[in-house]
Amino acid sequence: MTEYDGIIIGAGPNGLTLGSYLAKAGLKILLLDRRLEIGGGLATEQVTIPGFLHNTHAVYHMMVDYAPIFKDLRLFEESDLKFVKPEPAMVLPLSDGRSICLYSDIEKTCASIAQFSKHDSDCYRDMAHEFQTYVDEFLAPATYAPSMPPFEQLAKLTTNEIGQGINELTEKTPRQIVDERFENEHVRALFLYAACMWGLDYDLEGVSFLVPLLINRAANYRLCVGGTHHLAHVLSQVIYRNGGMILGPKLVKRIVVEGGAAKGVELEDGTVYRASKFIASSLNPHQTFMQLVGAENLDANFVQRIHDWQWEKYSLFGVHLALEHPPHFKAADNNPDVDKGFVYIVGYETEQDLVDHWEAIKRGELGDGGFNAAFPSVHDPLQAPRGKATALLSQHAPFRLHQGAEAWYGPLREEHADRCVAKLRKYATNISDEDIIWRYISTPLDIHNKFQTMQEGSIKHGAYIPFQMGFLRPNEECSQHVTSIKNLYVCGASTFPGGMVIFGPGYNAANVIAAELGIEKWWSEPEMVTRAKETGML
Repeated sequence: MTEYDGIIIGAGPNGLTLGSYLAKAGLKILLLDRRLEIGGGLATEQVTIPGFLHNTHAVYHMMVDYAPIFKDLRLFEESDLKFVKPEPAMVLPLSDGRSICLYSDIEKTCASIAQFSKHDSDCYRDMAHEFQTYVDEFLAPATYAPSMPPFEQLAKLTTNEIGQGINELTEKTPRQIVDERFENEHVRALFLYAACMWGLDYDLEGVSFLVPLLINRAANYRLCVGGTHHLAHVLSQVIYRNGGMILGPKLVKRIVVEGGAAKGVELEDGTVYRASKFIASSLNPHQTFMQLVGAENLDANFVQRIHDWQWEKYSLFGVHLALEHPPHFKAADNNPDVDKGFVYIVGYETEQDLVDHWEAIKRGELGDGGFNAAFPSVHDPLQAPRGKATALLSQHAPFRLHQGAEAWYGPLREEHADRCVAKLRKYATNISDEDIIWRYISTPLDIHNKFQTMQEGSIKHGAYIPFQMGFLRPNEECSQHVTSIKNLYVCGASTFPGGMVIFGPGYNAANVIAAELGIEKWWSEPEMVTRAKETGML
């Protein structure tokens, strides 16, 4: 029997983050993952033909300029990790050859919007500065600080103008926020999609404090050079250099609970690993508590709250293409920058197009919706053979189709992929059958089976709804990463602050575990968090 100081279940981005910090703090750390490849959603695979690298889950990195791990772990200085920041960051091409381009440069974006509406251009300028302030002063610092009870956080926010502005947005829906600012239907389509592309319900109040973050980040997405999975490799190197171990594929059968405390894990093959200090799970609440801990070790009310956990209404349908050459968009004939874009919002030309598609998803239908598209090899030639290109078409889609989730394994998947490619051809002029070398399809059911923490294709391990956010993610007992089981902690996307490869759950769990175990921290509090505390925001 092998004993470690700490065992982390799940070697996705948050498990790797937690393991990196605590291994560097001198603890003997073991990470266990059920998959052969580590990284979870940090997945880059050759799923079409050799030489083409496809980011089969995460591709748009949104918090590279804020997440503490990059500075603390010296990832850029001590590895070959690099990100590129394509410009324009987001493009809405239209069938008439026009486009709206979203740049990190506010004035360039204003000029693009002004082609459609001078009013909207001026409103965007004001909104961009406003939202940047919200992100810098509260939303980014709060991502890497402990969660706070709702009334306590509300009281802090109401003490200054910035906090009051965030609170006012929370009481609105994403659609109301967009419609109050913009009048042009194309501009509304772009910003409503940017606000909701990661699963916010366009018509739901209570979580719209995220809208400023998501719109701000849409102009600042990064691409990991060499593929998203390279980031997982770099984090694993930190763990190995500091004496840690990562093992997979390892199927965890149960968390060993003795005398009310977590003492180790047992695998399906009977192997037991002991932990003298802690166990941490990055899995979803059902897996951690119902499958691995067991209801017999938990309070009945707590068990009911786990059963009440809701998965997301939206999952993702993806088509990955190996192309003979990079795409050329019709809109690039009017603006050459279009062909340099990172994220393309394809097939949604008006706000109503979005609403119709999202309502169809709620009914379990695919509808005639659009998708976001990216061509990573345009910005990172390492991801395709010379002169050729990779493509990703990623569409919101229901896990439970009205004819049943199993329908995803029938002819529907190929038929729907054909529809997505046909829609792309309306905007890109050089994507004929002969231009597509091969394709790979991923459905919500495939996500459910491949990444089993993402139950029902729930890419953030649970819906972003009022009672599953902040101090209530996953519930008031566990949002600060502790549990009722002594020495058992949680650190996955189902915990505060949430998913989308932002590293917040793993980072915050590292702070909590270090404090509870009396471990001397080698890292310091981020300056932005200290500043937010000094201004009374946190």
